Amino acid sequence: MLRNAIIGFALLGAGAAAVALPAGPPPGDAAKGKVAFARCAACHAVVPNKNGVGPSLAGVVGRKAASLPSYRYSPALQKSGLTWNEATIARFIAGPSKLVPGTKMMAPAVSNPQDQANIVAYLKTTGSK
Repeated sequence: MLRNAIIGFALLGAGAAAVALPAGPPPGDAAKGKVAFARCAACHAVVPNKNGVGPSLAGVVGRKAASLPSYRYSPALQKSGLTWNEATIARFIAGPSKLVPGTKMMAPAVSNPQDQANIVAYLKTTGSK
């Protein structure tokens, strides 16, 4: 009986731990991200050094913000100190001016976390070469 009680408490503890863990971002799907990126493609290309209204996003994951010499970034983004990783890209596309007040990017927010993760997954496939 004591053994059953110990096992029961252990299972309750494991269940509580599973509930207490914070949810991370959903896994991204690059194919779906390519489709979701269509809203970004009006201003951004994923071809190296091909800037539009916005800078090329080829190889953006891991790149320091405002670091392409061929694009004129806002002073706010130049001073941001950001490096584009999964989290910063997701936060930026969720609300560009919330993360970087004064940014030139005026695109509507990508508020759906799954869309954010998918776009990031797609951008990870775009190399700079």
